[in-house]
Amino acid sequence: MIINPEREKGEPVLPPRGMLLVNPAEAKAGLQLAENMEAERHFLFNSRLAVVPAQPPATPFFMAGPAVGAPMAVLTLEKLVALGAQAVVVYGWCGSLHDSLRTGDVLLPTWNVSDEGTSAHYPGEQRAESHAPTRTLLAEGLTGEGLRVRAGPVWTTDAPYRESKVKVEELGSRGIMGVDMESGALAAAAAFRKIDLATVLLVSDELWSGKWKPGFRRREFRRKSGVILHFLAEFCSHPAPARQPS
Repeated sequence: MIINPEREKGEPVLPPRGMLLVNPAEAKAGLQLAENMEAERHFLFNSRLAVVPAQPPATPFFMAGPAVGAPMAVLTLEKLVALGAQAVVVYGWCGSLHDSLRTGDVLLPTWNVSDEGTSAHYPGEQRAESHAPTRTLLAEGLTGEGLRVRAGPVWTTDAPYRESKVKVEELGSRGIMGVDMESGALAAAAAFRKIDLATVLLVSDELWSGKWKPGFRRREFRRKSGVILHFLAEFCSHPAPARQPS
């Protein structure tokens, strides 16, 4: 490649574990939380980066975001990897394509139908999967926080205003549970760079009925988002599960 991601002079060396917050609202709240934990702030393109120091017995971790859309999300992830990231938890939103998944539920993507333009540039398996041990721990922990958690495949698209009724019905009938703009590309890039990555998606709206039902303005949705954010900060401050042999 002509351009390769790398750590440049003066840039931080990241702890191996951290989180990428896709949406501006969660990124703002997360970085404020990091500042309350005496984090150091760093420049990161059009995104932001904070490194939370070790607070024994907790370990240091990083927070980065926002990074909306596949190209920006992967650009940010590439830089995080170049700075030392080895295990990343992504937090974002998704729409529901299945009537068993409602606004305020949590979806943990297992694999993706990648219908965006970024993942095709990362050679490898066509169906990159999230890191299963991390996904299991996330499911257990988030359930313990009182959240309804499901795991399943997700459709990733660049065009949220082109989600047709026919497409939603076809994907839903195949067991595809949600739709977002980043997770498929991030999974492909993570597999290519050989890092552990798992994604947490809070269901923000429903499309499965053929009519759009947004729920991200509800007070209960915002409350659950805060619960997830604080849980993930605690989750990332502890050692990552051992990587399984390939």
